[in-house]
Amino acid sequence: MNREDFNMLSNNIIYLDNGATTLKPKLLSEVTSDYYNNYSVNAHRGDYDLSLKVDAAIEHTRELVKELINADSIKEIVFTSGTTASMNQIVFGYCNYFLELNDEVLITEAEHASNALPWFELQSTKHIIVKSIPLENNKVTLENVKRMVNEKTKVISLAMVTNVLGDIRPIKEIIEFAHERGIIVIIDGAQAVPHMKVDVQDLDADFLVFSAHKMCGPTGVGVLYAKYQYMNNMYPTVFGGGMNSYFESDGTRKYSNVPTRFEPGTPNVEGIIGFGYIIEYLNKIGMDNIHKYELELKDYALKKLKGIKNIKIYNENTDSGIIVFNLDDIFAQDLAVYLNKYNICVRAGNHCAKMVHDIIDVNNTVRVSLYFYNNKEDIDALVDALNNPNIKNEII
Repeated sequence: MNREDFNMLSNNIIYLDNGATTLKPKLLSEVTSDYYNNYSVNAHRGDYDLSLKVDAAIEHTRELVKELINADSIKEIVFTSGTTASMNQIVFGYCNYFLELNDEVLITEAEHASNALPWFELQSTKHIIVKSIPLENNKVTLENVKRMVNEKTKVISLAMVTNVLGDIRPIKEIIEFAHERGIIVIIDGAQAVPHMKVDVQDLDADFLVFSAHKMCGPTGVGVLYAKYQYMNNMYPTVFGGGMNSYFESDGTRKYSNVPTRFEPGTPNVEGIIGFGYIIEYLNKIGMDNIHKYELELKDYALKKLKGIKNIKIYNENTDSGIIVFNLDDIFAQDLAVYLNKYNICVRAGNHCAKMVHDIIDVNNTVRVSLYFYNNKEDIDALVDALNNPNIKNEII
């Protein structure tokens, strides 16, 4: 699907590491080059035409993000450097101010570092309590969430789709249950928004974070969505030009309205502009079409992979394009290096989710993560390489 749009796919590579980052269509380099060559001025600084053009382009992207996730207002959309920065802004700019001693935050052992480490930091400084929701067959269930919630639970922070196990959580049901008890729910959408339709109003999401680079967009651009009631009561964690209305020598200061107060300094102008074009590109393909195609390709991959001797697949029964596996007696990184000989790009290791070993009882796995430009031929090449009878000799 749309393979001709990606120059890198003409270089004889088989790219199966889309969970880490996706390839970029030619469109992205074209529009960013246009910015650099024809109107590379700063944003929100000038009163001349070129600067106003940049301002309009950035706000157009903000409107496109609003429509993509069905936010109520552009005031609920903040541009950051990525999912990690967005999570840190929420944890330290909002939760830090309302959580009290021994308040509880629920995550899982399958969370990415960006949805675990900020909470552990807050646990150390604020003396809150971070607990993990037990998984059932490697999945979050509403029942287990209910078992973990008590009167001290104030926040539930979960990936909508996990980056290793690839399970899609019942986020809407969890949010409904949480809101009945006054609990805030934060969604890590890094592996969800690029692959399926995410509607924050339908979910009734309080917060949602995601990154552009995982959806064919530029690196260094992320999104923080928050309901206006939370956005307007969140404190900035980075201070500087562009986010204030005024400040005086005696320390008197007034910060700008949302979302400007959370976007200090010069933004990633070309990245944000390029991201707008990418959103339009993905919309033409259709997020539902992307999700459907990925599942079809994953089914094909699973059938092929299960025919390989001595393979162990850890997440067969999930509804995302992520597959994690190992081959008996072969270290995951060694297998990834071996596959590289055949120009096959996969991820090996703990995938920034260092607590997952407590769930699947193994520290390192090989991860295949699919996107819409992958095809059955990619899978066939992977399976052929893994079926090589001399694989261990080649690794040695």
